[in-house]
Amino acid sequence: MKSENSLIDRNINIPVHIAIIMDGNGRWAKKRALPRSAGHAAGSKNFKTIARYCNKIGVKYLTVYAFSTENWNRPKEEVDALMNLFRDYLKDTKKFIKENIALKFIGNKKGLAKDIIELMEQAEYDSRNATGLTVNLAINYGGRDEITEAVKEIAELVKNNKINIEDINEQTIENHLFTKNVPDPDLVIRPSGEYRSSNFLIWQSAYAEYWFSDILWPDFKPRHLMKAIEDFNKRNRRFGGV
Repeated sequence: MKSENSLIDRNINIPVHIAIIMDGNGRWAKKRALPRSAGHAAGSKNFKTIARYCNKIGVKYLTVYAFSTENWNRPKEEVDALMNLFRDYLKDTKKFIKENIALKFIGNKKGLAKDIIELMEQAEYDSRNATGLTVNLAINYGGRDEITEAVKEIAELVKNNKINIEDINEQTIENHLFTKNVPDPDLVIRPSGEYRSSNFLIWQSAYAEYWFSDILWPDFKPRHLMKAIEDFNKRNRRFGGV
């Protein structure tokens, strides 16, 4: 098996922004006769590995789908286990910060526990000066919810005569998304054998390249990431042009 260092081709174009739908944790656990919480724990551990590798190869932004607005519909036991995983991760962010990784959180904070929100805000503050990879953790995130919240904010500005309807354009909307000031993803990766976006970055990924695989997220390794990047390099991105 190739080492991590040998996977990196110095001539390859590394995407500025990679987004990942971390899918397949439950199925990974089921295959091993383990509770779903064990799969989420394995997925959380793998997220750290992939994030560090992205930082190593020069990716500037990594956005990962950690918990969607629809995930609240899962059994309470599973939701509680996921929230405790977030707490454990957030309490352990100092290691990421030491590695020059900045942490940001996108999503709707409504519904999240007060202590989790406080930990998120502390992590963002503590890592604010990092200049390496920026990790955007999508927690309680949904693309439709994000656009809905942006529309509400813009409508409020119009109502208060702070902007005119005629002045609203794509940039206006982007300025009110959770991802404000973050470039759109170049590459969206979805492991686990599913072939849909699942309400993830639906505005931002309008011209992203998608890469799908049957690999369950806890088994997704740096070599798989590099394969996705290699395939990305073979694509002709025309952005609607010729």
